[in-house]
Amino acid sequence: MRVLLDTHALLWWLTNDSRLSSRAREIIGDLDNAVMVSAASAWEIATKHRLGKLQIGGVVIQRFDELVTADGFTHLAVNYSQAVHAGTYSVDHRDPFDRILAAQAELEQIPLLTTDPALRDFPIRCIW
Repeated sequence: MRVLLDTHALLWWLTNDSRLSSRAREIIGDLDNAVMVSAASAWEIATKHRLGKLQIGGVVIQRFDELVTADGFTHLAVNYSQAVHAGTYSVDHRDPFDRILAAQAELEQIPLLTTDPALRDFPIRCIW
């Protein structure tokens, strides 16, 4: 199974946060699954850290590649078609990070591992 992590799922995995559901923990930890991490998550973590909304963000950004690859995850770059798709959604959702993750999940045809109910308004499969 291929799965794309929402940014909070990635952070909760990295910090062993109890908010990560047991199903999400099982999916991420299953070595047979291809776990994808979007470049948009790096952007979101860096932005929230810069704004003072995410204290751990500085450490995560400094070691982003190391942390992602150490767990066997795969980087997912953002390409122009995903960016255009994210920008053209008619869904009333203003968060650019969520919009690009939704576009990647839809165009790559992979479920998004998220607890965010707002992402269920997009034409994607969400699992938690």
